Amino acid sequence: MNATRRQLLLGLALLPAAGLLPRPLIAAVPDEAEARATMPLVIHGAQGPQRLQVEVSRSIRERSRGLMERDHLDAGAGMLFLYRHPQSSRNGFWMYRTRIPLDIAFIDEAGRIAEIHSMTPCTAEAPGDCPVTRPGVSYRAALEVNAGAFEALGVTAGDCVSWPGGGGLCASQAAEPSAP
Repeated sequence: MNATRRQLLLGLALLPAAGLLPRPLIAAVPDEAEARATMPLVIHGAQGPQRLQVEVSRSIRERSRGLMERDHLDAGAGMLFLYRHPQSSRNGFWMYRTRIPLDIAFIDEAGRIAEIHSMTPCTAEAPGDCPVTRPGVSYRAALEVNAGAFEALGVTAGDCVSWPGGGGLCASQAAEPSAP
């Protein structure tokens, strides 16, 4: 038996003993809500710019967790789901284990809101029993906020969304003179 294989087998044999160690010796896993990065986001619409502070979900794990198990989302806050590649209109969002009603805006490649939907909490015990909210178009990002927030802010489909490092082209479009 070579040394590498011997070390692997020894490590596997000692793995159950790790459960007996005192908790402070085991690396703590941070609360995902605390560990998730936040950034400013601006929605440019007919009623002027609307500024939000959003948590950012980039990884599959972060996007899968979303706003699950939360009892509250501050006014002026939200969660931005970012994707490297455009998502199919067949890919949607569910409210499994999500306790607060939310609105979701699906954002297209140009940074414009393609669709807005309202979503209610799902109390089903199995994720497959929760309805899925799907847009009718492909999207590159999605923004979740408290239910009714988009309406209260005057945000509608067609509004442009910008954020540091990759938002829409809102600022450059606003700077360009409109055609006569």
